[in-house]
Amino acid sequence: MSHLSSPPKKHKGEHKGHSLPRGSERGSSSRDKDRSATVSSSVPMPAGGKGSRPSSTPQRVPNRLIHEKSPYLLQHAYNPVDWYPWGQEAFDKARKENKPIFLSVGYSTCHWCHMMEEESFQNEEIGRLLSEDFVSVKVDREERPDVDKVYMTFVQATSSGGGWPMNVWLTPNLQPFVGGTYFPPEDGLTRVGFRTVLLRIREQWKQNKNALLENSQRVTTALLARSEISVGDRQLPPSAATVNSRCFQQLDEGYDEEYGGFAEAPKFPTPVILSFLFSYWLSHRLTQDGSRAQQMALHTLKMMANGGIRDHVGQGFHRYSTDRQWHVPHFEKMLYDQAQLAVAYSQAFQISGDEFYSDVAKDILQYVTRSLSHRSGGFYSAEDADSPPERGMRPKEGAYYVWTVKEVQQLLPEPVLGATELLTSGQLFTKHYGLTEAGNISPSQDPKGELQGQNVLTVRYSLELTAARFGLGVEAVRTLLNTGLEKLFQARKHRPKPHLDSKMLAAWNGLMVSGYAVTGAVLGQDRLINYATNGAKFLKRHMFDVASGRLMRTCYTGSGGTVEHSNPPCWGFLEDYAFVVRGLLDLYEASQESAWLEWALRLQDTQDRLFWDSQGGGYFCSEAELGAGLPLRLKDDQDGAEPSANSVSAHNLLRLHGFTGHKDWMDKCVCLLTAFSERMRRVPVALPEMVRALSAQQQTLKQIVICGDRQAKDTKALVQCVHSVYIPNKVLILADGDPLSFLSRQLPFLSTLRRLEDQATAYVCENQACSMPITDPCELRKLLHP
Repeated sequence: MSHLSSPPKKHKGEHKGHSLPRGSERGSSSRDKDRSATVSSSVPMPAGGKGSRPSSTPQRVPNRLIHEKSPYLLQHAYNPVDWYPWGQEAFDKARKENKPIFLSVGYSTCHWCHMMEEESFQNEEIGRLLSEDFVSVKVDREERPDVDKVYMTFVQATSSGGGWPMNVWLTPNLQPFVGGTYFPPEDGLTRVGFRTVLLRIREQWKQNKNALLENSQRVTTALLARSEISVGDRQLPPSAATVNSRCFQQLDEGYDEEYGGFAEAPKFPTPVILSFLFSYWLSHRLTQDGSRAQQMALHTLKMMANGGIRDHVGQGFHRYSTDRQWHVPHFEKMLYDQAQLAVAYSQAFQISGDEFYSDVAKDILQYVTRSLSHRSGGFYSAEDADSPPERGMRPKEGAYYVWTVKEVQQLLPEPVLGATELLTSGQLFTKHYGLTEAGNISPSQDPKGELQGQNVLTVRYSLELTAARFGLGVEAVRTLLNTGLEKLFQARKHRPKPHLDSKMLAAWNGLMVSGYAVTGAVLGQDRLINYATNGAKFLKRHMFDVASGRLMRTCYTGSGGTVEHSNPPCWGFLEDYAFVVRGLLDLYEASQESAWLEWALRLQDTQDRLFWDSQGGGYFCSEAELGAGLPLRLKDDQDGAEPSANSVSAHNLLRLHGFTGHKDWMDKCVCLLTAFSERMRRVPVALPEMVRALSAQQQTLKQIVICGDRQAKDTKALVQCVHSVYIPNKVLILADGDPLSFLSRQLPFLSTLRRLEDQATAYVCENQACSMPITDPCELRKLLHP
């Protein structure tokens, strides 16, 4: 859940403020340049004293986090803080000693988490305060999204924003009473320091504990009422046409005509919004709004791909842009962004036919294959934004990715033959990618002054313009630039690399299976589908418990490239099931291997058993038992950097109904959409992925059936035809003629469909009626895309 990736209209879950310094965390609240803290409290706190910060030296005596698997927790294993992992031992200590719990939540590639650790958690005096007067608990938000969501709800509800690191003080019964994000160690002119906050809370706990507990209970009760999502007395979900139109209008109002995207700054890649716009275009193709939706999505994707948010040297996309132009990124790279953007660019290629978009999709997957892939098929979580400029130096954000003009000129000194003026490859490269001697990063985007004289590569001119400027051919310029990028890539290998978070999450691996499967299917590249297959095999082998039918949330890279688990294992949350089921459905449609469909059905059954709210409708984010003791059990209601698991589940239920005809899943889908009715009516822009599901449910899902042998050329030609057309509301079914096959048993009508003259034959079925048989891919394309 990334709270700043929201569209521009203010609504629950979005943060206020207008500027974000380069390096603020994904989803963090806006902070000014002196990084003032967001503090929220259920009671007023008296002023506290300010003391000087003693010098701190790293302690080499480990605390109990040394026994954890999480890369984030291990980063804090040598702090002079008596850290506990989230668990009963910490809670029992707090109750026994009657101390408040200090909960600190972050993740291993979080820039401001690193800052707070260095400034505060490595500080001896602060470490003593935390150890003596509080029970200090560290949580990796990617391991325990349930804990993160509950207390982020409190921070957002009681302050101007939220983000990571998130720091919250709890009663021994886990109810929050004060919360905030990043705290500097000491007081400043406009900010309260972490040490002061600790002293104030210590004093309040001693002098005013009953008032704290009463206010905490009041806030928790209010949050429970505010966060409830339920069917209530509604019978049906809202009209898709009305909600669609409102969602489009809200996006249109916030659209940046010049640079694309849906905010001034910072700008996040928001695949859920782009996916909505593509779907909206498809159902409104003949209207002005439909054309507008297509243009908004394609222009945004093109501007992002040309901007500095894309790593032109090493492929993949950074987390977000700190400016309106997509120029200076926060340099962290997240797996879930790569997964969703690969799909978005593949869809853009389906819709436009422009190979620019398919090239970007292939580049993204090239990066993931090279840098985020475990040898057994799984995918790592992230690469950090920070790295040392040179070995032994203090890490700086973006150091691995930025360039000086001098470096580029030295790497590319060759003269360019045939140019209308004396020109080196380096000069051509510098012009095309917008590099300057003084550096192309504005001081306003570099609050810590770490990037002076440095440049972020952005495509400033088209190949045609650069070629015309120097009197060269377009292909010659393309070759020179590609050669230059390769030389920079090789040179960059000698720099210290950013930290890799090698933790593997089921949810994000599910998204990545979709990324490879969809892109491979659209581009007709079996190699990419094979990566998706290997990812699914990894999930089944290492993150699935056969005995219970449950997914595990995490696994970790061990020594020698082995795969390790925590003990006890961290069990899956709703998003793990929803995203893996989506990945398996996409993989079945790409590969036509029914084993993946069978596994998807089993996982959906488990999801329904563990998370479905039989009273209120929709899915809870966590199991009741897993979240025992937490003050809230939430249903995520925002499509942000990642789609809401309920939104994805709505699509999954529709597709599973299309694959099986099981009425229960359609009923659950309708119930889920009804439960989120009020949210969709009020701020549909907060749930564009669910609005898409609402449209799919109220329109008719196409069942496209191909009768044929999976390996035969004519079957593959019809399948590829289907994948070449953008049809979001469909299921693709292979009927191989075996009456005992899994799908034949699910859908008896398949046995009535025959091959025509022993050729692979397609049928398009809607509302239990099928088209005439089609054997020619061109005819099928016309029917699918009239």
